[in-house]
Amino acid sequence: MPLLKQSARITTNAFDELQLSHLIAAAQADLGIAGVVVPDVYDAIVSQAIITYVLVHFGLPEDREQLKRSYDEQKAQLMTATNYTDWGEA
Repeated sequence: MPLLKQSARITTNAFDELQLSHLIAAAQADLGIAGVVVPDVYDAIVSQAIITYVLVHFGLPEDREQLKRSYDEQKAQLMTATNYTDWGEA
């Protein structure tokens, strides 16, 4: 979570970390619904998409629409990448 806090420019502990954990889980679920396999080990590309999702939904970002477009693009790229999807046998 330190990378997430740094990305969100959170410098205090005066907030509910449960909210961040919930947003991370929501991001993973959103990617999963789209067919993206979220690996159990650290993956920079998936982690960046999760961070972007959290930034969209945490607080009231001034650049929310831009962040949302960025997340949607990251998710779309992951959805088309063979190593990040598991649609089963065709």
